[in-house]
Amino acid sequence: MNAWSDKSWYQLQTCDPKLILLFNSVLLVRDCSILEGHRDEERQQKMVAEGKSKLDWPKSRHNSFPSMAVDCVPYPVPDWDESEPFIRFAHFVLGVAHQQGVLLTWGGDWDSDWDLKDNRFNDYPHFELRR
Repeated sequence: MNAWSDKSWYQLQTCDPKLILLFNSVLLVRDCSILEGHRDEERQQKMVAEGKSKLDWPKSRHNSFPSMAVDCVPYPVPDWDESEPFIRFAHFVLGVAHQQGVLLTWGGDWDSDWDLKDNRFNDYPHFELRR
């Protein structure tokens, strides 16, 4: 049976209850790791400086508390240069979210049109509740 690591559990607890429920359901079927939930101002600005986020504080969905966004990857973590495992995982997560009535935006398809080629900034681990 899959279980959260201490780090994943801590990060997930900083998220909106809908995300907690969703990713607990995902974990029942697919082992995964929560990389990040809530980000404070210092962390958000670091992510922008590293090119891992495009939004300054406090505009990211990670910046609210509880966080309206979560970064989650399949476990074990695939090669970061191979997009396919992240895409397959994201489609699974989006399917579970749909079953739960949770509207998500995924960082591999920001406009949620199922066309991944029109994405200008890929953030495959990123999932956020739609506004």
